[in-house]
Amino acid sequence: MAIAAKPGSPPARFLTGSIMRHVTVMALTGAIGLIAVFAVDLLNFFYISRLGEKPIAAAVGFAGAVGFFQISVAIGLTIGIGATVSAAIGSQKPGEAQRIGTTSLIVMTALMLVIGLATAAARGPLLGLLHAEGETRVMASMYLLITSPSLPLMAVGMCCAALLRSAGVARRAMNVTLFAAIAVAVMDPIFIFALHLRLEGAAISTVLSRVLLAAVGLRFVWRQGLLGRPEPRRALADLRRVGRVAAPAILTNLATPVGSAYVTQTMAGFGVAAVAGQATIDRITPVAFGVIFALSGAVGPIMAQNLGAGRTDRVRTTLRASLIFMAATVAAAWVVLALTQNLLALAFSSQGVAASLLHLFCSWIAGTMIFAGGLFVANSAFNNLGRPGLATIMNWGRATLGTIPFVAYGARFGPEGVLIGQALGSVVFGLAAVAMAFRVTDTMHKQATRRVPQPIIAVPGGRATAVNLTLDEELHPPD
Repeated sequence: MAIAAKPGSPPARFLTGSIMRHVTVMALTGAIGLIAVFAVDLLNFFYISRLGEKPIAAAVGFAGAVGFFQISVAIGLTIGIGATVSAAIGSQKPGEAQRIGTTSLIVMTALMLVIGLATAAARGPLLGLLHAEGETRVMASMYLLITSPSLPLMAVGMCCAALLRSAGVARRAMNVTLFAAIAVAVMDPIFIFALHLRLEGAAISTVLSRVLLAAVGLRFVWRQGLLGRPEPRRALADLRRVGRVAAPAILTNLATPVGSAYVTQTMAGFGVAAVAGQATIDRITPVAFGVIFALSGAVGPIMAQNLGAGRTDRVRTTLRASLIFMAATVAAAWVVLALTQNLLALAFSSQGVAASLLHLFCSWIAGTMIFAGGLFVANSAFNNLGRPGLATIMNWGRATLGTIPFVAYGARFGPEGVLIGQALGSVVFGLAAVAMAFRVTDTMHKQATRRVPQPIIAVPGGRATAVNLTLDEELHPPD
């Protein structure tokens, strides 16, 4: 049964049609956009690695560990915004969706400005916590000083992409970040090599790409009719709704950079070559596995719209389809990495310890991303189905109990042991998160089915008989 949208309002696209098709389209287009975001870092790192200086490559690694915290906060905010706006669209409340989108965009931009300025001011102590030293620390500090104040621009672009995804406008959401990545691909060689600015040039091109990211994002959401006039009287109530998902989502996302920071700190004990190798892996991973990273943002709107419309049957189907799709894409990416590992080592000038870590990752560690992918999908379900606390518990569990003891023990066997320990920890929590997600969706569907009233229908013979209808039949009677 199709649900008609009001003329000019954001349509509820995910209430009908094949769930697997929705998951595939949203994940692939979202992946292209998300990969474009991470490709900015990868391109920067690629061009920097061509300089052949390990201290510069290590500086990018340390700066990236700090930047990971910034991006994690922004992603958490977009999860809350996307879930709330998607639910409003699914409930056929376009004015509410537009109002929440506008208020959220303003507040997210202001918050990321504060975080960016605070990072720039405290960059020295932050790098000290990661055990960055000497020339590497100086260069990483310079990189953060240039890029951190531009976080509000990144926030605008990411929020706009989330609003577009919440309305099911997958292609435009993809283009927002894709255009920014293309800009970096063009500007990096100019600033790094032609103008001889090296790492400083990479930082400048990152800032300029964020300008384009924000401009394109604003243009698309305005043309799509996803923004409205802000209403100060309702702003606090709207932000509370977003915050119920965003706050635990931020806590959930912060767990990953905390675990990553511990890994970087441990790798620092094995020298700048080990840190450079880890930095290479950290930038290849989100590009190679961009599809499963994108699932967190892509699956959310599908679940939220169907939950808003009372279609818990389609919510369960979305979870299953997402896991199947994720497993297939991980397998494909693993094969590609295994076949191209020598080319990757050559491209990023990896030698010695750095090359050893890269080969270990491409040959074996990459396969364990299926468990990380399971955790991402489960977290998306938790965040969009009113159980964000479970996502927080699972992610922090992986970042602490699933990282620190495994990595600490693995470090006894060298930097390779650090990678293996980090991967093993994700196995336990990935399996646990998936099991819990199925339990949540099954319980929600059973509760919704029990709430359906049992109609009394007269039958021949004069007796009244209760006819049991499932939730699907009640909401969507057969044609």
